Amino acid sequence: MSRVLIVARNTFREAVRDRVLYNLLFFALLMIASAVVVGQISMSIETVVMISLGLSAISLIGLLIAVFTGVGLVSKEIDKRTLHAVLAKPLRRWEFLLGKFAGLALTLAVNTAAMTAGLFTALWLVKHSLERGDVAVLAAVYFILLKLMLVVALAMLFSCFTSPLLAILFTGGLYLAGLFVSELRSLKLTTLTPQMQKFFAVLSYVLPNFGNYDVMGAAAHGRKIAGMLILHNTLYTILYCAIVLCVAAVIFSRKDLK
Repeated sequence: MSRVLIVARNTFREAVRDRVLYNLLFFALLMIASAVVVGQISMSIETVVMISLGLSAISLIGLLIAVFTGVGLVSKEIDKRTLHAVLAKPLRRWEFLLGKFAGLALTLAVNTAAMTAGLFTALWLVKHSLERGDVAVLAAVYFILLKLMLVVALAMLFSCFTSPLLAILFTGGLYLAGLFVSELRSLKLTTLTPQMQKFFAVLSYVLPNFGNYDVMGAAAHGRKIAGMLILHNTLYTILYCAIVLCVAAVIFSRKDLK
């Protein structure tokens, strides 16, 4: 674990030095500030508008960081030939992958926390107080962070066996498909054969269910997020990330780095 933590720490430091992250963070805070302006124009729904736009900004910026940086964690090391020097040390390939994942997860957590602080600051400036219903916003942010962890794992998986461009496309496509898992499970068309219906049913359980993480509407209206949903999403993310990272480790261990 000490070797994994060293890789994670170096990954976090490298990501913090990347100016792109600061630009994205500034853009997210700018979107949150614009939510304040829009909220003041629509005084009757100002809180709903602010929370909705703020959470959308946090999710969008987090996704950009997770996809593009997640894909580059492995491919950049291979292209620059720095991976050979790293693996020449007493470091296993799966430890390298796990450390990279942990480092980017920490980076996303710090960026998400900063953007969340900006959102709550905007809420306090407009309402001059924070209410108990605002706790639902924290649950929504937590779900966003869980979703980003899963996206990072998928991005790293695809980057282990394909080009960066294809890895980005595959990760983005899988994310979009995962948003419609619930619709896929309820798909019952008479035009489909029983075999095709069974295929889509199995596929709906293989795809990552990103729809379960979307509670922005409930958070914007101050509705309580069920504790069982929080537990379910947490365990689901841990299990799915573990499976994806294990597959990535197997592929990466057999990859020819020459």
